[in-house]
Amino acid sequence: MKPARRPLILFYTRFFQNPVDLGKLGAHSSVDWTNDKRRISEADAVVFHLPNQKEHGDAVKYPGQQWVAWSMESSENYPEMRTPAFMRRFDLRMTYETDADVWAPYLPPRSWWNAVRERPVVTKTSSAPVVMFQSSNINRSGREWFAADLADHIDLDSYGRFLKNKTLRGPDRGTETKIETIGNYPFCIAFENSVCDDYVTEKLYDPLRASSVPIYLGASNAKKFAPAGSFIDASDFRDGRELAGYLKHLLGAPAEYQAYHEWRRRPFDAQFESFLDVLETDAMDRLAELVGRRASERTDALSGLPSLPFGTTRFLRTRLWRLRMRLKSLPN
Repeated sequence: MKPARRPLILFYTRFFQNPVDLGKLGAHSSVDWTNDKRRISEADAVVFHLPNQKEHGDAVKYPGQQWVAWSMESSENYPEMRTPAFMRRFDLRMTYETDADVWAPYLPPRSWWNAVRERPVVTKTSSAPVVMFQSSNINRSGREWFAADLADHIDLDSYGRFLKNKTLRGPDRGTETKIETIGNYPFCIAFENSVCDDYVTEKLYDPLRASSVPIYLGASNAKKFAPAGSFIDASDFRDGRELAGYLKHLLGAPAEYQAYHEWRRRPFDAQFESFLDVLETDAMDRLAELVGRRASERTDALSGLPSLPFGTTRFLRTRLWRLRMRLKSLPN
């Protein structure tokens, strides 16, 4: 008896500037993975990283294929994610949105939380109470106004390009240096670049890892994605002056400040635990499981012809763009 073919998943686009690292996807998955667009006709599923918009247009869809829209970026920054005419080209969504077919949030897994809870709260040695790392100029949340207003009323050390007034000491080891630096401060700015429900990024989780109290601005439902009582919601305050007043109050009330660290010793609530249960299986493995299940229902005698879901015009524009990219890469 001929063995069943393993389903094939093709990443049609890069992940921003680089091909998807197939070596990180896990050899235990029940599917095969490829970045080779020449294999599109045999692929059971084709994954498109939505922010790589220029790379989509020349894809050909074959009968029975599942097309996957993949993004962890805010739909405020990529409005096509909210456009039915664009999104109906895809059969599955793999995004940060909790109603996605494959939920892929920034929320760290249970092992991460367990490790963070085991670490002691770092002694605060900074002269300023608030720290900020922001270099991007995307400001759809109004975060620049809020941070600048806050800085007018309380000392704030900024290591990023925005409001920069502080420089790291010693070598910059990337994320580890950032975490070590944040840990020296009682409070850390955790402002998203845009406001979308479910869009809660590492900006909230880095301060928790560092044992600083995040001051969060972003998703209105952010409390679902963090332990109860673990952060300060900037949207609860009218402006930077009012928020600064509250931070100064906490600095003079150690017991009230310490309450923001009590989540480390308390059980998580049921909803948060249910999120962590989902994340016990990596998002790519959940995608593989879903594609494998659907591929098993796919018949060998599929009728119909290949189609151009993005249309002929976009097909030609994308091919022209690829040609220009190849010409640019040629040596002079």
